[in-house]
Amino acid sequence: SIIKPGLAILDLGCAPGGWSQIAAEKTNSSFLKKNKKQGLVFSIDLKYVEPIDGVKIKLLDFLDHGAPDKVKAWMGQKVDVVMSDMAPSASGHKKTDHLRIVNLCEEAAYFAFEVLETGGTFVTKVLAGGAESGLQKVLKNNFSTVANVKPFSSRNDSSEKFVVAKGFRL
Repeated sequence: SIIKPGLAILDLGCAPGGWSQIAAEKTNSSFLKKNKKQGLVFSIDLKYVEPIDGVKIKLLDFLDHGAPDKVKAWMGQKVDVVMSDMAPSASGHKKTDHLRIVNLCEEAAYFAFEVLETGGTFVTKVLAGGAESGLQKVLKNNFSTVANVKPFSSRNDSSEKFVVAKGFRL
């Protein structure tokens, strides 16, 4: 219910491209059919991603100085959904990795505040571990609903979950 025909989507940390492919299909960004609302899908990653039909892809490290401004200029518009699957390189130290991924989630959230349309949605992957409570608080102040979702594909012992924030308020 998050991705619908005609919406504009931004996928942060898109490699290898699965989320972008699904977004292209569900928004109709890859179809030029009459009587179909056509969406847009913008995707960035610091790793090369094979071209995906209906997806505009940019090779960029989101944490580089000036990168968020480059993304905004490249898109040239606001979006309805920001998805972030960004993940840092694993250090092997659970607490350090948790803090790094929460930092990426926070960076993505603050960027989403700049590029989301009113009523928009933000989705990010996070590892549970305690430090994500600050992110939850910020999201609850800016969205009408915030929910934590553990995907069926995630192992039972995994701390991976997705935070889904709907109803962006300016």
